[in-house]
Amino acid sequence: MTTTEIKTNDRTTTPATTVRSNTTTPRLDFAKTAPKVFRAVIGLDAAARAGLDPMLVELVQIRASHLNRCAYCLHMHTTDARKAGESEDRLHMVAVWQEADHFFTDREQAALALTDAVTRIGDAGVPDEVYDRAAAHFDEEELAHLLALILTINTWNRIALSTAKRAGTDER
Repeated sequence: MTTTEIKTNDRTTTPATTVRSNTTTPRLDFAKTAPKVFRAVIGLDAAARAGLDPMLVELVQIRASHLNRCAYCLHMHTTDARKAGESEDRLHMVAVWQEADHFFTDREQAALALTDAVTRIGDAGVPDEVYDRAAAHFDEEELAHLLALILTINTWNRIALSTAKRAGTDER
């Protein structure tokens, strides 16, 4: 881990830390080390997806992975989306969906907005207008599943980042 000092107005402030280098090996195999927890997250993931459009699921997972800077999950879910028939144009536009809204349906935009708010919940919570927009496009059961999906991908991102999983090393 590399630490450097940030200078602001000639005063030293908090240290900036490089999260990890490209040569880092995984820290531990979470699935083998905590198999019950791993299976529980897999179960939550499967339950969350139930009843949701598989392409929407991938878009949400890709967006959260962008926001969390999780290369491992981003690689996995863009690969899955391609296999399911998602276009390269849309995959490239997920990161900037607000500026490229014409690539996405109103329903997808509502899901992406909710993904942004829930993933960045510490910034401003989930604003009423974001929640209401999603509620206008999803019935209560779908909305509950969408929230569970967003929570699950954030969990997977945190597992992958905490254990230093490397993009492209999954078995897909």
